[in-house]
Amino acid sequence: MPDISTEKVCYVIVKAREFDVKVGVEEPEPGGNPSDSGSREVLQDYADDPTYQELKGFVDDLNEDEQIDLVAMVWVGRGDFSAAEWAEAREEATRAREEHGHTSEYLLGAPLLGDYLEEAMNQFGLDCAEVELSHL
Repeated sequence: MPDISTEKVCYVIVKAREFDVKVGVEEPEPGGNPSDSGSREVLQDYADDPTYQELKGFVDDLNEDEQIDLVAMVWVGRGDFSAAEWAEAREEATRAREEHGHTSEYLLGAPLLGDYLEEAMNQFGLDCAEVELSHL
């Protein structure tokens, strides 16, 4: 069972899904009135995207054990390990962190990060339905 709090995992799920809905940049240098463009820029994937920066900063601020838990949860949710193989998933995530580091970049590179984490939560009998994220 992961030691990272359910609230933190749910926060990552919410932010990852906000980031996943981004589309390619249509207007390289947006300007003018956002209401004229229907505020479409907010859904475009700019290099300095605030959602990306917020999620990266959040993951970077987690302690090492929490980062390892997130990576192991992605692997459980993706089907590389089962919930029953949690200890093995965590050992492998620890080894990968020691070899490569850059946990936030790795996680944000996972195209279905929110889905993988949610699936892992389900396998552990956890869910975000009752979680209050406003205090994070």
